[in-house]
Amino acid sequence: MKINFDAKHDIMRIKFREGNYEISKEIDEGIVMDMDKDNKIIAIEIMDVSERIPKSDLKEFSMSISE
Repeated sequence: MKINFDAKHDIMRIKFREGNYEISKEIDEGIVMDMDKDNKIIAIEIMDVSERIPKSDLKEFSMSISE
């Protein structure tokens, strides 16, 4: 998984896996989910992310995986 924050364009992209997307679905205003032809999620894009997440929180990321 890769998380990229483009401060210039104020967009965050969370990429779960490599692949070409076939479908882009806006799941809420400014939040787009990219999926492959089998409806498996490839990535999520969040537009105007600094309006949704405080800038101080954008500087630090943590990740946890539970099984």
